[in-house]
Amino acid sequence: MKQISFLILFTLVLVSCGTDNHHFEIEGRLTNLNQGEFYVYSPDGGLSGIDTIKVEGGRFSYEMPCENECVLVVVFPNFSEQAIFAKPGKSVDVKGDASHLKELEVTGTDDNELMTKFRHQISNASPPEISKYASMFIGDHPESPVGAFIVSQYILKSQQPDYKKAMKLLGILHNQQPRNGYVNHLIAQVKTISDAESGNSIANFTAYDINGKAVSSSTLKSSPIALIYTWASWSFESTDMQRRLKDMNDKAAGKLQIVGICLDASKADCKRNISQNQINWPIICDEQMFESSLVKKLGLLAVPDNILMQNGRIVARGLSVNDLTQRLGKMI
Repeated sequence: MKQISFLILFTLVLVSCGTDNHHFEIEGRLTNLNQGEFYVYSPDGGLSGIDTIKVEGGRFSYEMPCENECVLVVVFPNFSEQAIFAKPGKSVDVKGDASHLKELEVTGTDDNELMTKFRHQISNASPPEISKYASMFIGDHPESPVGAFIVSQYILKSQQPDYKKAMKLLGILHNQQPRNGYVNHLIAQVKTISDAESGNSIANFTAYDINGKAVSSSTLKSSPIALIYTWASWSFESTDMQRRLKDMNDKAAGKLQIVGICLDASKADCKRNISQNQINWPIICDEQMFESSLVKKLGLLAVPDNILMQNGRIVARGLSVNDLTQRLGKMI
């Protein structure tokens, strides 16, 4: 009986000491945000689909099963993203001001503290400086899983993505982390983009828009001018682009085929936006944000992003809103 009591007491002590070896936990507190909700997803498969984290009284807590190291991406109410690096049996603390999310402090593991240090380093840096710091980080820490997120967020999703540089940095990471699924996934994505450079066709696909109608690559390839683009109701730049595309489509007199891919986590938000703006072309929204299989297949990495085609061949991709509208104006 004494032995059983001791075992029960020992188990309770272990549980009270923190997260067990099969879970990972996030504890956080933010000023200037009393209540709200965050999205969280995992680009390397550590979490299935998209989950939510509730904020009450400025505090939040999140625990997940965790058998292997993985990357979590927390999407805040302003839709900025913060990577958190999960390890079995570990927990991290998140502290900061909701009005200054770039200054968040994430402590508890070496990788999260490295990420925090890097974000502070680039907080006031120009795009060329950020690219330089990214290269320096990977050169100094090729063994860290933080490097893959830095390549994704600051090289591939930048205003002017540098795919050659991204592939070079990913190669350095792959040499040190050959089994890192996120690194391998990004390498495959960059190769997809390289295969879909100007003059080539887009990858074959069939998807369904928010009204259940089929959308296929064959329809786009048979159109004189076609455009695939990403947008989200929380991105002003992309919704502005969508409104300008509506004007271009009205002038095109049927020569332009458009398909939008909405990266909202909620179809309701997507439907509300397209109803308000009277968008009448196919909009695909699978509620998976950047984890959408179609987004990955087409190598679309940002909001907004785009692929422009003429007679079934890619003529440009990743154009700015102004460049896109000017290019379409000339083609139409």
